[in-house]
Amino acid sequence: MQVAPPAYPVLFSVDHPERELNRLTTFFRFFAAIPILIVLASVSGGTWEWSYEHGTAVAAGAGGFLFFGPLLMILFRQKYPRWWFDWSRELLRFSNRVGIYLSLMDDRYPSTDDHQSVHLDYDYPNVKRDLNRWLPLVKWFLAIPHYVALFFLYIAAVFAVVIAWFAILFTGRYPRGLFNFVEGVIRWHDRVLGYALLLVTDRYPPFRLAA
Repeated sequence: MQVAPPAYPVLFSVDHPERELNRLTTFFRFFAAIPILIVLASVSGGTWEWSYEHGTAVAAGAGGFLFFGPLLMILFRQKYPRWWFDWSRELLRFSNRVGIYLSLMDDRYPSTDDHQSVHLDYDYPNVKRDLNRWLPLVKWFLAIPHYVALFFLYIAAVFAVVIAWFAILFTGRYPRGLFNFVEGVIRWHDRVLGYALLLVTDRYPPFRLAA
């Protein structure tokens, strides 16, 4: 009997719409998304944050996600400040909702706080127990094979969304196979982010689209 692979700590899924999608907003999706893209861009720039609870610490952001600060805290103090973790997780959830909307997988306008049809979660790590303090220095490098794979997957996903755009305009439905593929690409992307940038797990991301 074949044993299913263990679930990766970064969990992601999207509810497939069991209804007809709005053809009008699908047709003008890119233009409709401009306001929420501006909102996302306003919180996704490189950032510096200071914490004064136990002295001064600096957290540099990459695309809005806090990276350098957590790296230093894991390396030198074996600690991951909870509010830094919460910020990056909520920002990733928000960016995923915007991505799902642009990918035509949901015709509801992306919320800045409600999860809607997008489910993303990963546990707050116990740094001393779950994370190797030295790995954050090389995770970005170890993930290079995933960057290469994702480059080609992104291209394929763009073609899948274009085909889905025509399918929705004519039928009101997002073909399930295309939906699962785009969902899998985003899942792969989130796993690599969780490993290499958000530093929430030391488990190397699997090379698969499925959950």
